[in-house]
Amino acid sequence: MKTAAKKKFILEGLCCPQCAAQIEREIGKLEGISRTAVDLISKTLTIEFAAQEKMDTLVDKADSIIKQLDPGIAIREKAYTGIPARAKTAGPDRKEILFWVSQCIGITLFLIALIAAFEPPIPFILFLISYLLIGGEVVFRAIKNITRGEVFDENFLMSVATIGAFAIGEYPEGAAVMLFYQIGETFQRVAVNRSRSSIAALMDIRPDFAHVKRGGAIVTVGPEEVSLGEPIVVKPGEKVPLDGRVIEGVSALDTSALTGEALPRDVEPGSEVLSGSINKNGLLVIEVTKLFGESTVAKILDLVQNAGSKKAPVENFITKFARYYTPAVVFSALALAVVPPLLVPGAGFAQWINRALVFLVVSCPCALVISIPLSFFGGIGGASRKGILVKGSNYLDALHRVDTVVFDKTGTLTKGIFKVTRIVAMDPWKEEELLDYAAHAENFSNHPIALSIRQAYQKSIDTQKIEAHEELAGLGIRVRINGKTVLAGNGKLLDRERIEYPKPDLPGTAVYLVIDRILAGYLVISDEVKPDSKEGIRRLKALGVHHIAMLTGDTRLAGEAVARELGVDSVYTELLPHEKVRQLEQLESAKSGTGTLLFVGDGINDAPVLVRSDVGIAMGGAGSDAAIEAADVVLMTDEPSKLVTAIQIARKTHRIVWENIIFALGVKAGILIMGALGIATIWAAVFGDVGVAVIAILNAMRAMQVKTTGYTDYSKG
Repeated sequence: MKTAAKKKFILEGLCCPQCAAQIEREIGKLEGISRTAVDLISKTLTIEFAAQEKMDTLVDKADSIIKQLDPGIAIREKAYTGIPARAKTAGPDRKEILFWVSQCIGITLFLIALIAAFEPPIPFILFLISYLLIGGEVVFRAIKNITRGEVFDENFLMSVATIGAFAIGEYPEGAAVMLFYQIGETFQRVAVNRSRSSIAALMDIRPDFAHVKRGGAIVTVGPEEVSLGEPIVVKPGEKVPLDGRVIEGVSALDTSALTGEALPRDVEPGSEVLSGSINKNGLLVIEVTKLFGESTVAKILDLVQNAGSKKAPVENFITKFARYYTPAVVFSALALAVVPPLLVPGAGFAQWINRALVFLVVSCPCALVISIPLSFFGGIGGASRKGILVKGSNYLDALHRVDTVVFDKTGTLTKGIFKVTRIVAMDPWKEEELLDYAAHAENFSNHPIALSIRQAYQKSIDTQKIEAHEELAGLGIRVRINGKTVLAGNGKLLDRERIEYPKPDLPGTAVYLVIDRILAGYLVISDEVKPDSKEGIRRLKALGVHHIAMLTGDTRLAGEAVARELGVDSVYTELLPHEKVRQLEQLESAKSGTGTLLFVGDGINDAPVLVRSDVGIAMGGAGSDAAIEAADVVLMTDEPSKLVTAIQIARKTHRIVWENIIFALGVKAGILIMGALGIATIWAAVFGDVGVAVIAILNAMRAMQVKTTGYTDYSKG
């Protein structure tokens, strides 16, 4: 089913992983919805619709489903900017105060019943009142969920286990299990909320206000209230609220929140500035060039906060696993309680029911369902602080399995700043005439080569000389200048026109000039390798990347010269955009096993290849809208070594995910076996449920801890 539109909603009050999974599943069944995703960590519901005309009706149906599943969840549409306003700190509400009062009274009664030597039935009454005060809400939710057809959730499991303990006369155990379950749930909520706050702090780049010059005065307004072209004033120490161009003032900007780089960037009149940067010293007046919803800071926060809607395979697996695991354990517990007393001589029901209760308590899969998405969310948040934007958990997961890395050359491994290094004119033409024709031919092009030719010309272009202009994709330009037909382009253009030409044995790109079908000469354009490229490729090989290739539309000599300098394994030159895709497919078929292929390009000219690769990575994303739109991962600086950091963060996140899976399932399996043998008590089962969940969540929070100095291997941290 194709996607016609997409909307995002905030689910206020969502805290249960099973509720999140059920909301995602039930809304996804509606006809007219192509995909749903619920991110528990950011409390975001993403709905992709197959047709726009039915959106309002489907949203109403989704709202109705959510109210049926959990009336305590409020749904509201996410702001168009993707940036929720900061929540104001408020005191506890009435419901929360009532909860804590009942818990305190319940704990007091529990301790009195446990310590004091009362005659029956007073201990039973005290334990029962204590139980209802501490866990009455859990039992009520279980009953309510059963009426809606949701049986196998944590509320049902704890209710059956503790009521069962009362039924066999274990009153202290029944009340204590509910007490420790509630304590564990509280710790779990605190851990999740703390992780949310930590990630929010990592991405605290949202500007709160903008000082706008209006009518001779400076007015302070919200960034979303500023219009295009308005001048804004940014004082020292303030965040730049919107993307724009400096029109007054000189200063240094701290762009570390956007790019992960600590080195300030100097700006002056004419400099482009990005929202989210911090003005270090001078007063700046900036002309706004993008509305708040389209600004860099809005797009970055939207990408990070909504990355959870694209789930990694292991997340989808755990969600499906939880749906079958819990019922299987419940039915196993039922069999354990009933079958042995009926078949084994001398076996009592009380003994085996007690063992079955252990099964019920330990069966909740919360440790996995919460900690795994939290690990990916933390990894994505930590990466964003290093200037690495990952659009989904699936892409972060794919990064850890990288086998082949394919680079574009120009603007990726090289600076993309071209210079005319040589002009060769054929008789009777002169070098000055050749450069004049080349500059006029390239007048309407924004290609880096065209810019370098106009820069070398250093004169104004007389547009009246230019009579016609035609772009020849991947080949060059056809133009009429002063009545003469001029071709400016590469060797493939001359091959197509069947014009013979020399092939200079020089590193660089040759731009040939043909005037009225006669070769007039050529210009050699050279690019410079980035200082970081060689180190980045060396570190990729040290990480175990099997194959590093380079694709370029440049000449064989220029491409091979760069490849030799950087130590690239293979290079493919003189490729048109569709030929790059074909070559990438050949490289993908040659990769080993389940490893992924990454393509790293500029995100504009290489869009087809970015889409075709397993993971498309755009270099230099700061200020490039096309890069952010086209790629799966955006590196906000021009450093290839950032790719190494991204892979290391992905590997660390992957390791944490599997630590939690192995730890949680291992502990639960051990307690299940010991419970069946009568060794483990319900106390151990409580640890296997809430204790394991809290430990797994705390371990998941390590994923957001990204070191910022040196070339640290995060995969070992």
